[in-house]
Amino acid sequence: MMTADKEKRRAISREAARRRRRVESEVFGDLSRLLPLQPSIRTHLDKPSIIRLTLSYIRMQTLLKETSGTNAGASHMVTYLPGVAGAKELNRNGRLDKEEKVTEELMSSEESNMYLRILEGFLMVLSTEGDMIFLSDNVSKYMGLTQTELMGHNIFEYTHPCDHEEIRHNLRLTTEEVCCSQKRDFVLRIKSALTHRGRSTSLKSATWKVLHCQGRAKMCVASSSVSCVLLTCRPLPLSHTLLSTHTFTSQHSMDMRFTYCDQRVISLLGYRPEELLGRSIYDLCHTLDTNCLNKNHLNLCLKSQSVSGQYRMLVRGGGYVWVESHSAVIPSVRSSRSRHSSHQPLCILCVTYVLSGVEEPSLKLSLDQSINSYLC
Repeated sequence: MMTADKEKRRAISREAARRRRRVESEVFGDLSRLLPLQPSIRTHLDKPSIIRLTLSYIRMQTLLKETSGTNAGASHMVTYLPGVAGAKELNRNGRLDKEEKVTEELMSSEESNMYLRILEGFLMVLSTEGDMIFLSDNVSKYMGLTQTELMGHNIFEYTHPCDHEEIRHNLRLTTEEVCCSQKRDFVLRIKSALTHRGRSTSLKSATWKVLHCQGRAKMCVASSSVSCVLLTCRPLPLSHTLLSTHTFTSQHSMDMRFTYCDQRVISLLGYRPEELLGRSIYDLCHTLDTNCLNKNHLNLCLKSQSVSGQYRMLVRGGGYVWVESHSAVIPSVRSSRSRHSSHQPLCILCVTYVLSGVEEPSLKLSLDQSINSYLC
């Protein structure tokens, strides 16, 4: 009698468990269908991924509402985020015909793709805790990981441990910074599942890719939990294409002294390449922009690649031009023939883009400019 009752209770428990699992599966199925994703992607999502993406979608929708004065403004912003374009869009009468809606979605998608191609990178929205609330769908082109694989995860899981403190510093928001619309501009190393040949691999064999991240912080007054940093992330290439005559290349020792400079520098800065050999790039930098070069130099020593941002470089005879340098640490081109030397000396290769004409040509900012004006 006791055995029969026990078996009956077990059968009832098993049936209740099956019912719970069935209801749970139906709830997750309904939840996944509400996500603004393609059906082919939704069918491959597991339950943790559905929860993760749903939370990211809710946070993104809350952020759009907080940062927009009206619902129309929110829908306008959504059209520029193809992965979050699941919100209802309203016209003057409150409705859109199906054909008009499809046409508008296609146009907004094409416009978004155009902007992303111009950026030569991807968009990323980070919470103040480092959660990746949103990434544009072209992130796979640069990292080998899809939008759905990354959204909802924390950026600290994918970035180099030595860069975590710098990331935290840039995610830290204060009212003064936000009111002044202070920019974010930093370089970080992130895991990339792409091989050198462009093929995708597993995260276990991932390599570090250097990203140049620029953007602004946004603090939401009503809900600080959705305050974020919006960034454009561009990978720094190891090689650059020279743009007409407004670019010159140079090679430096690790303390930034010139060891080589191409002939283009003559028409751009007035210096002959042989004049620069042995001199530090700091000698040509405007005093007020020294911190910019210091930051670039530190990034090079720690991360092997960097971009300087805009700074002023002195011109021979007087004045200065605005420039930006893209740099990378590479093995020296002078290979050692000796088998005993296992490590080749390192050097820094810079590609400098001249962004302006000569400003303040009569202004002498260094003693070298005064001397060179007599030698011209």
